[in-house]
Amino acid sequence: MANRIKVTELPNLDAAAALDTEDAIAAYLTDILTANDPALLAAALGDIARARGMSDIAKASGISREALYKALRPEAQPRFETVSRVCAALGVKLVAKAMHP
Repeated sequence: MANRIKVTELPNLDAAAALDTEDAIAAYLTDILTANDPALLAAALGDIARARGMSDIAKASGISREALYKALRPEAQPRFETVSRVCAALGVKLVAKAMHP
């Protein structure tokens, strides 16, 4: 029988380290958005904001640093206004794409 890997034995991966360009950020968000999960989107935006500097993103978005941490925690369900302001501060925008069967 093959050895099984336990989730608890996997190393923690911090996506923030790989999010160093607008293109990387846009690709990451595009993948995250396919899950259609607000909490996952909040966590991803948190990863990106950490990569860019939470204080800088808070200032650029007009949201206090503390409120930004709260809104972008993994279990959060941020309002669209918050998502929009954070995306603008990150230099990316969300776009709609037609779904094809």
